[in-house]
Amino acid sequence: MHIHNVFFWLKEGLDPESSKLFEEGLASLTKIPEVASGSFGKPAETERPVIDNTYDYGLILIFESIAAHDQYQDGVIHLEFLAKHAAKWGKVQVYDIETL
Repeated sequence: MHIHNVFFWLKEGLDPESSKLFEEGLASLTKIPEVASGSFGKPAETERPVIDNTYDYGLILIFESIAAHDQYQDGVIHLEFLAKHAAKWGKVQVYDIETL
C-alpha cells in the first residue's frame, strides 16, 4: 500500500467561500478511482510536544500501489485541484509511506 499524507497551510485572510471551495476540492480528491480510501480534515485538538497541529488541513489518500498513486498525480481531477487551489496555500508538506 502507498499512503499519501498531505498537509496544507492556507494563506492568511482566506475568505469563508474560498475555504469552502478548498474543502470541496479536497473531497473530490478522495473520490478519484485510483484512491482505495481517502479522508481530510482539520487538525485534531490534541496537545503534546511531538504534535505539529499548525497546518490548516490534512489529506490522507491510500493507494493499492505506487502505480495507482502515479496515475492519480497525473490525473485530470488532481491537476484541476492544483490549478484551482494552489494559490490558496502558502505551504504544503507531503509525507508518503510505503507499507510493509
